[in-house]
Amino acid sequence: MQDRVLAVAMNGVTGRMGYRQHLTRSVLAIRKAGGVELPDGSRVVPEPVLVGRSPDKLRRIAEEHGIERWSTDLDTVLSDPGIEVYFDAQITSAREEALRAAIGAGKHVYTEKPTAAALSGALELAKLARDAGVCNGVVQDKLFLPGLLKLRRLLDSGFFGRVLSIRGEFGYWVFEGGWQEPQRPSWNYRAEDGGGIVLDMFPHWHYVLEQLFAPVRAVTATTATHVARRWAEDGSPYAATAEDAAYAVFELEGGITAQINSSWCVRVDRDELVEFQVDGTEGSAVAGLRNCRIQHRVATPRAVWDPDAPADRGGYRDQWETVPDNADFDNGFRAQWEQFISHVCAGTRFPYDLLSGARGLQLAEAGLQSAASGRRVELEEVELP
Repeated sequence: MQDRVLAVAMNGVTGRMGYRQHLTRSVLAIRKAGGVELPDGSRVVPEPVLVGRSPDKLRRIAEEHGIERWSTDLDTVLSDPGIEVYFDAQITSAREEALRAAIGAGKHVYTEKPTAAALSGALELAKLARDAGVCNGVVQDKLFLPGLLKLRRLLDSGFFGRVLSIRGEFGYWVFEGGWQEPQRPSWNYRAEDGGGIVLDMFPHWHYVLEQLFAPVRAVTATTATHVARRWAEDGSPYAATAEDAAYAVFELEGGITAQINSSWCVRVDRDELVEFQVDGTEGSAVAGLRNCRIQHRVATPRAVWDPDAPADRGGYRDQWETVPDNADFDNGFRAQWEQFISHVCAGTRFPYDLLSGARGLQLAEAGLQSAASGRRVELEEVELP
């Protein structure tokens, strides 16, 4: 059977995430492997068309990776009937307008988060995509990480019994700049540019909690700007106007409580940059990016509070078992790209769609509202008219 070429306009590939995870480790890796195999045995090969603001950067990336087409004119790219898919990994403040234009041009859309500046805009995008009949998806990469895939395996098996609570720890120290180059762009710390760890991470926590456990019904959050002065890419100092840490309690349907700390001002003393501990009546697990450890009810040691006695040699972590891989895990971004491409070709609804992305933005807005008011905020059901 003859392979099909699927032209994908990729906007924002000059940024760290767009280039490393979406272009090189996903779309180009899929192309190099011969494309995505469809149920009928044929294959579809994605062919990227690069879009951005810097012609020099785009030209350099295109030449390095053997990409034939690139452009700084988004309107011209969207008017090309041969381009079927539009992907967006731009700065948050530029995303909504570009997605609206892509949907209006009849393109299938796949995008990073948050999808818009506010919930109203995110819901409008979801409605436009539905009415246009285009396949639409939002990146929810953490669901495809080996650690969370193992956690899903445990949940599906009934390992936990009744889930009681979830504790999440995420973050690392992002250098301020000036004396060491920061690992994140400066706009992340400017609220006026759509920065802040709540907008960046709460949409992630939303889909992890919703897809693995239950919908979030309420949130109580505290935020902080711990590092108030940072240095931009050109070496100039600037005032951070967005929060760099958030401490939240999420109330899930069914009585599950999730506590998740998110911080760019924490030094890592855990096995991985993000870890979720899930406790249930029958067992517990700690899942990270790649690994997952468990302790079942029948293997739970009797802990006794005694501050005058030394801890057992090896500590409490040695009392847990490691969940084996039992499978080959691909890059999480690539795995979701392959799934999205398959849905585009089949003309079927992608499960992680723009409406799901809107619910993630709703949680972020509720978290910011809670932090500003000092109150618990309930989440209303989000539906399209």
